[in-house]
Amino acid sequence: MKTSLSVYDFRDAFHKAGRGEQFSYEGLGILFYHLEEIEESCGEEYELDVIGLCCDFAESDWQTIAADYSIEIDETENEEEQEAAVLDYLADQDVLIGNTKGAIVYRQF
Repeated sequence: MKTSLSVYDFRDAFHKAGRGEQFSYEGLGILFYHLEEIEESCGEEYELDVIGLCCDFAESDWQTIAADYSIEIDETENEEEQEAAVLDYLADQDVLIGNTKGAIVYRQF
């Protein structure tokens, strides 16, 4: 038996699993809608695995991502351009899920 989840149920599942702080409120929304899109495109239902999602996906600011993945940042560019370079890098790696104010949701690689 499967149960359909709303975005609110999805967020609540993270809190109940003790992982409520791993993603922001907005970040969990981005992740939820990403998983819904995958379900629709594949035609298969996704079985919620909070711990697995926490291992596969992350949310960080662009500076942390640049440092963690050794992304070269042009110091002569302004902060907006530097963030765009990190977003472009993640998109090129096909791991960018979405971004919120100050944070980026991506599939870890």
